[in-house]
Amino acid sequence: MSIVSILDSVNSPKDIKKLNIDQLNQLCTEIRELMINTVADNGGHLASNLGTVELTVAIHKVFNSPRDQIVFDVGHQSYTHKILTGRKDRFSTLRQEGGISGFTRPAESKHDIFSSGHSSTSISAAIGLAKAKSITGEKGKVVAVIGDGALTGGLAYEALNNSGLENNNLVVILNDNNMSISPNVGSMAKNLTNIRTNPKYFTFRSKVERRVSRMPKFGTEIARTITLINSKIRKSVYKNTFFEDLGFRYYGPIDGHNLEELIDALNVAKAHNHSVLIHVNTIKGKGYEYAEQNPSKFHGIGKFDINTGEPLSGGKTFSSVFGNTMVDIAKENNKLCAITAAMSTGTGLVDFANKYPDRFFDVGIAEQHAVTFSSGLAKNGMIPVFAVYSTFLQRSYDQLIHDVAMQNLKVIFGIDRAGFVGEDGESHQGVFDTAFLMSVPGLIVYAPASFSELEDMLRHAVYVDKSAVAIRYPRGSQGVLPQNYEWDNSDFTIIGNANSSRCIVTYGREFSECCQAMENIEDAFILKLNKIKPINPEVADIVEHCTDIFFFEEGIKNGGVGECFASLLLEKGVKAVFNHICVEDEFIKQASVSSQLRTYKLDKESVVKIVNNAE
Repeated sequence: MSIVSILDSVNSPKDIKKLNIDQLNQLCTEIRELMINTVADNGGHLASNLGTVELTVAIHKVFNSPRDQIVFDVGHQSYTHKILTGRKDRFSTLRQEGGISGFTRPAESKHDIFSSGHSSTSISAAIGLAKAKSITGEKGKVVAVIGDGALTGGLAYEALNNSGLENNNLVVILNDNNMSISPNVGSMAKNLTNIRTNPKYFTFRSKVERRVSRMPKFGTEIARTITLINSKIRKSVYKNTFFEDLGFRYYGPIDGHNLEELIDALNVAKAHNHSVLIHVNTIKGKGYEYAEQNPSKFHGIGKFDINTGEPLSGGKTFSSVFGNTMVDIAKENNKLCAITAAMSTGTGLVDFANKYPDRFFDVGIAEQHAVTFSSGLAKNGMIPVFAVYSTFLQRSYDQLIHDVAMQNLKVIFGIDRAGFVGEDGESHQGVFDTAFLMSVPGLIVYAPASFSELEDMLRHAVYVDKSAVAIRYPRGSQGVLPQNYEWDNSDFTIIGNANSSRCIVTYGREFSECCQAMENIEDAFILKLNKIKPINPEVADIVEHCTDIFFFEEGIKNGGVGECFASLLLEKGVKAVFNHICVEDEFIKQASVSSQLRTYKLDKESVVKIVNNAE
């Protein structure tokens, strides 16, 4: 006899209100199966989502979305939420072009309250939402779901400092799946939590508090005394006063895979007239053996074989080349240090961390601290290399200016995922770094197009350059390049006949597309910028005879390299018609990198059409 699917009958949060615990547990099992199958086909964030299935089901069982607003930190652990809020039938399109996002997106559903993709923002957003509800008198709670990893980000603490005493309709759920936030809690604390989250106890206590406070003369003072004693007992038993001192009612830790415990705790939080923090323990990768054994590998993973857990694609990448080169340099130079903001795997630094633990620093999700920390290392004679995704470097722009460039310190930035990154969508595209890097005085910026260039440029930055250096490189592998192409330490490289009347200017990964396009273009040459900041003014002499200049740029237009190049030509009096093909004033939708290149006319076919059709 086959088991009737619970998931088939769930099309909105209302549908799970009537389900009992056994049915809810079966629902969780079915959700996990759908997740594993979908991510195996599409790629995505698996381990974090498998760990929050019961928690998300419990949240929707207790709260009433969207009146009760749920804000997921980062949004990469919102897959269960998407499945429960009307997107089950489209879940197979996860992270695909035209499909549903791997992060929360308000344009996608009224249940996605806040667009997210970067860490540690949920509590700040939730405070604003809760305060607006308070001012307007709108009903409903605001629930922020934040992981212990996100609590390594300073923004989360700024928010906590501003939240507990202010918002009575705020609930913060701390999903603790790895890091120990507080000392080990004994049986007394666990029993106290069980009592305090029991609905009968909470109802009884509320009635007593109301009746005592209404007693003539001394009722209010007695109620305050009871609250004070209660607080001191909690602090004595929990050995953790941090959240309580910030003004929260603290409940936990609670088994994040026990639906009954979760539902009881959330019901208490919902009934509270005070800010509440619920501490939940979960297991990353829960329900899929390979993800439980190696949650880092399955944090963000491409397509994989369900039966083995092995990725379906692999091979050499810019990230792995960067990591290997770092190890090679560290062998010969004991001043080299590697810094990462919780991305050692993604940036290729795992081997470095294992071989040189004394010179490897994972500072957590704290990019601002990482940059200033690096400047301190540099000040005392070390050579720090901060490996960071382009999209996350955005968070430390002030430190880059104030603590590195202004101090004239040599910090090297390995900027991974520069340019289009594909299916991760709007929040992760690395197209903005060029615009803000071009504005930083004294900073040198390289844009390798090949693995060998990356190796050489990193070595050049370590051994030759005297100021701060950024090396930006794309996700994945290198493209097709001219045979025997090598970087000769020059600021720019000419491919083809420089006497041609038309010039194609580009840098980074786009160089491959332009080289391939040249097979079908006549009377043109390529000017490849190896160093994109500062742009060597000699390039103006190279192109001064050209009638048309085409600048193909895998980056944002405003303030980007193309605009700086055009400004240089204008200053030098170059009269050529300038064509700038790049990303205009917009955010980039999720799609494959090849599709994104076509959309923005940066693929080889588009290069041929644009150059050959120019009048």
